[in-house]
Amino acid sequence: MNFLIFASFPIICLIFSYALHSTKRKEQDVDQEFWDREQRANFTRKKPLDGLDYITIPEELLTMEPSVMTEEVAGCLRDLKDLSASKIVNLTGYTNTDLKLEYGTANITILSDYDFHYTNLVTLLQKLAELLHDDLEDALAVKVLEFAVSTGTDVSKSYYLLAQLYQQMGTPEKIGHLITQAQGINSIMKDSIVENLQAAYR
Repeated sequence: MNFLIFASFPIICLIFSYALHSTKRKEQDVDQEFWDREQRANFTRKKPLDGLDYITIPEELLTMEPSVMTEEVAGCLRDLKDLSASKIVNLTGYTNTDLKLEYGTANITILSDYDFHYTNLVTLLQKLAELLHDDLEDALAVKVLEFAVSTGTDVSKSYYLLAQLYQQMGTPEKIGHLITQAQGINSIMKDSIVENLQAAYR
C-alpha cells in the first residue's frame, strides 16, 4: 500500500503541474486577446453615430400631473425635463473597447456622455415610480416603469415593482411579457432578474 502511494505521488505532481500550466496559458491567451483588441480599438477611425438607438422621453411622462404633486415628485419631473434635452443611449454591457472598435476612438467621450445620461434616466425613473407608488398614484407609476423597462434598464427594482403593481392591479398576465423583456436586457443582472421574477410569479 505504501509503495502504491509513493509511486502515484509523481503522477499526481505531473497532473497538477500540467493543470497549472494549462490554466496560466489560458490566462495569458485571454490577456493577449484583450490587448490585441484594445490596440485595434485605439486605431479604429471615427464612425457616424446615426445608427444608435437614441431614447426619447415620452411627452406624457414629462407633462404628467399627479393628484398629489409633492416637491420631490415635482423635482423628478423637472430633472426629467432637463434630461430630455440630452442625447440618451443605453450602452449597458458594452466596454470602452467594444465602443471604440464599433464607433472609433474619437467617439468614446461622447458615447460615455450618452451612457451617463442613460444611467441618470433609469435612476430618476425608478425614484419617480417609487414616489408615485408611495402617493398611491399606481397607474402613473406603471407608466413610468413600463417606459424604463422598454429602454432595457437593468435596475432590478424597476422590474420587481412593476410586477408587484401588475399583480395588485389585477393584470398578472402582463408579468409574462415583463419576464420576456427582462430576458432581452444586455447586462450581467439579467439572469438574476429573470430568475427572481419567475420564482415569485409562477
